[in-house]
Amino acid sequence: MQTLAHFGDGGPGAWILLFPLIWALVIGGGIALLRRTVWRGRHGPGRTAPAGDSPITVLGHRFASGEIDEDEYWRRLSVLDEQFGRKGGAA
Repeated sequence: MQTLAHFGDGGPGAWILLFPLIWALVIGGGIALLRRTVWRGRHGPGRTAPAGDSPITVLGHRFASGEIDEDEYWRRLSVLDEQFGRKGGAA
């Protein structure tokens, strides 16, 4: 290692030690990009609902995934029932 990093003897110098850091940044950036575009887009809390889903269905999905608790679910459901009504009877 002494002769590899020693610039005076024709070695590449101390900057050779930066290559592992550069590769770590490149790989970390690629993983971060994948998480942001692919994984989070499908499963993340910020996913948008498909166009055909009603607000009551979206609320049910949010409750099932744990984004909201039971109290908030019932509170929001009562408001949505007043605005949109239930299609199909019992819950």
